[in-house]
Amino acid sequence: MNRRPTITDVALAAGVSVATVSKAINGRDGVSAATLAHVLGVVAELGYESSLVATSMRRGQTNVIGVLVAEFEPFALQLLRGVSAALQDTPYDVLAYAGSVSAGDHLGWERRSLSRLGGTLIDGAILVTPTAMPTQSSIPLVAVDPHTGPDGPATVSVENVTGARAAMEYLLSLGHRRIAHLRGRTDLESAHQRERGYREALTAAGIAYDPALVVDGGYRTAASTAGARALLDLADRPTAVFAANDLSAIEMMRVATERGLRIPADLSVVGFDDIPEAASHTPQLTTVRQPLAEMGSTAVNVLLEMLSGGEAEHIRMPAELIVRGSTASASA
Repeated sequence: MNRRPTITDVALAAGVSVATVSKAINGRDGVSAATLAHVLGVVAELGYESSLVATSMRRGQTNVIGVLVAEFEPFALQLLRGVSAALQDTPYDVLAYAGSVSAGDHLGWERRSLSRLGGTLIDGAILVTPTAMPTQSSIPLVAVDPHTGPDGPATVSVENVTGARAAMEYLLSLGHRRIAHLRGRTDLESAHQRERGYREALTAAGIAYDPALVVDGGYRTAASTAGARALLDLADRPTAVFAANDLSAIEMMRVATERGLRIPADLSVVGFDDIPEAASHTPQLTTVRQPLAEMGSTAVNVLLEMLSGGEAEHIRMPAELIVRGSTASASA
């Protein structure tokens, strides 16, 4: 058979009615154990798969959870690991969907994604770093690290301010006083919170804020290059840099090394997230760990509770400083 098998093909091959096949594949009553086994055997032999949309229309649900992202980058991929692990012992499958790839930008990707998938292909959705949450939705939504912070639907985020302060306090304990900040995207609440932690730590240490030491990094490698160069072009360059994410921190180290600086002897660097590249880089990156896989599994648990009629929750998870080889004392 060169074409895709249909439910009619299954019925003919099994010698039963289409109605019996439908009952068997949808787990409904009225089919004997022997007939059920026979029909499912034919289904497997022919490679028949029922349409997800048709199943949704019949059942009112698909048993599929959507994970909607702007793009597949390290942060989102680590979250997906946690989502997949949390769904293993449930009747739900996961559909990962990148919403800004075809559009070429991030603007409005959440609305486009939900309009394409919500209500027909997925029963609920986890939105990763959404720029704006839809005011209305036909399905339950959980936002992970939303741009605007914990308002609207259920959210899962991390203690950004506390994590940033931990990074700064560690650099200060090493004797660094001229510490720069390669900040994240200015439209993200997480970036503002990490910069706030940077400033709070300086104030607590009695060090005046110097705007020349704070430059845009944009959370992306390409966007971080100009900021890294600007910091190293300063006549009185920093001895340490706290970057708002690991990708920016790794680019900071690359630019510094390109200029002949040694990490960490000449420049200490700390990131935020603890993506796999942080531990595999040489030197290994000191960073603030977001429990990304755990955040993904927590988002699943919140969403499943909502699908069962429970209340939405706002959960903020702890951040942890992970000390590795990219930091040293200021006198090293």
